[in-house]
Amino acid sequence: MKNKNVAIRKVVKYLNNPEYDGGFWLPNIQRPFVWSPEQIEKLFDSIMREYPISTMLVWRTHSLIKRRKFIDNYHDGIKLSQFQVPEDSRTKLLVLDGQQRLQSLFIGLCGSHSKQELYFNVLSGEPTHTEEMRYQFRFLAANRASFPWVKFKEIVFSNEMPNDLAKQLEAKAVSPITEEQERRLIRNLWQAQKVFVSEEYVGYQELDSVDNPDAYTENDVVEIFIRANSGGTKLGKSDLLFSLLTASWQDADEAMEELISELNVSGYEFTRDFVMKTCLVLLGKGAAYDVKKFRDEQTKQSMIDKWPQISAAIRDVRDYLFSKTYIRSDKALPSYLTLIPVIYYRYHYPENWQSLSGLDTYLLRTLLCGAFNGRPDGLIDKCIRRINQDKTFSVANLFEVIRSDGRNLDVSEDSLFQASYGSRAIHLIFNLWYRQFDYQPAYAGNLPQVDHIFPQSLLKSIKDENPETGRQSLMRYPAATRDQLANCMLLPADENGFQGKNDTLPRDWFADKSDAYLDMHLIPKRPSLWEVERFEDFIEARKALIVEKLKHLITDTETDRFSSTPDAIDNVEPDEVEDVVVSSDNDDLTDGVFSLKAEEDERENSLDSVDVTGPEATLAKFLERIAEPTKYIAGFRTKDGKELALERKGRDITLWTQTVSLSGSEFEPAREYSDTDPRNSNLNRKNCPALRLGNPAYVWKLESADDLLDFVNWYSAAAIEAPAEAG
Repeated sequence: MKNKNVAIRKVVKYLNNPEYDGGFWLPNIQRPFVWSPEQIEKLFDSIMREYPISTMLVWRTHSLIKRRKFIDNYHDGIKLSQFQVPEDSRTKLLVLDGQQRLQSLFIGLCGSHSKQELYFNVLSGEPTHTEEMRYQFRFLAANRASFPWVKFKEIVFSNEMPNDLAKQLEAKAVSPITEEQERRLIRNLWQAQKVFVSEEYVGYQELDSVDNPDAYTENDVVEIFIRANSGGTKLGKSDLLFSLLTASWQDADEAMEELISELNVSGYEFTRDFVMKTCLVLLGKGAAYDVKKFRDEQTKQSMIDKWPQISAAIRDVRDYLFSKTYIRSDKALPSYLTLIPVIYYRYHYPENWQSLSGLDTYLLRTLLCGAFNGRPDGLIDKCIRRINQDKTFSVANLFEVIRSDGRNLDVSEDSLFQASYGSRAIHLIFNLWYRQFDYQPAYAGNLPQVDHIFPQSLLKSIKDENPETGRQSLMRYPAATRDQLANCMLLPADENGFQGKNDTLPRDWFADKSDAYLDMHLIPKRPSLWEVERFEDFIEARKALIVEKLKHLITDTETDRFSSTPDAIDNVEPDEVEDVVVSSDNDDLTDGVFSLKAEEDERENSLDSVDVTGPEATLAKFLERIAEPTKYIAGFRTKDGKELALERKGRDITLWTQTVSLSGSEFEPAREYSDTDPRNSNLNRKNCPALRLGNPAYVWKLESADDLLDFVNWYSAAAIEAPAEAG
């Protein structure tokens, strides 16, 4: 990789200019220009202040990559097709990162924005606040610009000495300028010449595939491009690969745009990335992106020839999703990739599509459990092989494939309650819950909105005493507690607006609501639970109602943890309520399990009533128990005080531990939880205080008793990982 620097006046002359090493161009992977006039003006102010601008990334190549010119005279609605350049094998420089900055410089110095050119107030430059414009730039029409506003391109491309140019500009003033203004005018002209003409202000890194063809393969460039743009506009490998496809298919842009527009007309957000991956899978090329696949003429021709059938299969699955399920918007579709095996079946077995059964189960389980999250290309390929083997869409067999890939498909109460405010999972759950709501309003601003029942502002204001300082400074309810599913409801936009619920307290909001309204939102009907002092009790009571409502989704047979709570609370007399609560300790109520059968459950959950064999017996032999296990969790402690919890339900060996150093470990955690991530609600202050909400933790999946023994030996000797320092 070569690092190069060039003056701004020179670099804008290199754009669209094949005379300079082939010239700088934009590959079709680059999205349209999006900067506003204000952003361009601010860029020029930053340069005059000598603020650094990021290094750009350029690919020197002679590959047949479709490219386009930089736009000189920009306006809204401009069509990029008119700037396309025919492919050729000549040397060229393709800008992979830095488009917005280079395009802004080109518009400001060589063109216009919406028929207005860039002007500079040559008398500006007085020191001001950092965030404010010091050097004033404006896009102006020529008939509205007069001294001290001067067309900036005439300053940058002038060959006059700054002092001589100052005299020429001063002569255009309507009235004489002061000595101080004259000094500022001259300083500004010298500064403009310094940063735009004399200094090599623009830096770029050059990936050279011409002189060093083996140094950067096209796959390398794709990956570099993805990483370079990861902080900006959302881009994918498909962008570069699509540009390879369009070299053979002139109508590709139009066909792709037409399909995606049709798919998204009802609120979904299908992407070109998804369509391209689906094409590869349908044509038997595997889900992984590889430039070679799109270099293969047979693959490209197959995609072109079979596009009508491919697009029809995608449309049919989208139509099924919209009309036959309650997954009716992008917010309720956590992963589009779960649809690819379905589309494959529709494409290759169209005669069986109408009689397909079990599809709802497949969609709900894979989406709720995130089966296709992470890096699912290998899993998609395995599912396709199983469909071809079975010649049918067997949900049971596909679930076996997914589980064999180490992915979870069990919807438990715990996984259900991990959905929280802002997550896609909560919208999926609410789509199934609030089936009467309109997820396709004419105006996007009228979409149903997730609302906190107990307002965030209220819960944030509740503080506990900090034992170290004696001040009320510890937030009682962290974000994970405030945002949990049981504190959220779905409201129409008008009901949650300025004159709607907004931050109204539940005791006031629900006071005049009908039983039908409370039933729809699964609100416990005892008004005393609507008081903020009873927030924890409200949460546990509402969890029971949610479990009852959605129990058809839960694959865990143990759904009795909350089952008796609502009825019992609603039926007790007011003066009996306080006796019903297990504890008034906030941690117990937030992290533990609320129960009305304390004595009975204590007997049922004691060591005498459970079979302590297998993994639990192994742990009990080598570690110290923290407390008697509950039905769901057994907590242990190593000799040096580290905590470990075993999930007692399920076939797998699932462990929770504190975060320890992984240096030299042969074990790898299945998931890492931050201190604010929702987790298994049975991890509480009694059985594993260091693993409950508010602490970071690891989850581990082990396969055998031998693995467990090795793990215990390793974990016992591992060092606790120190928390990262703030700031």
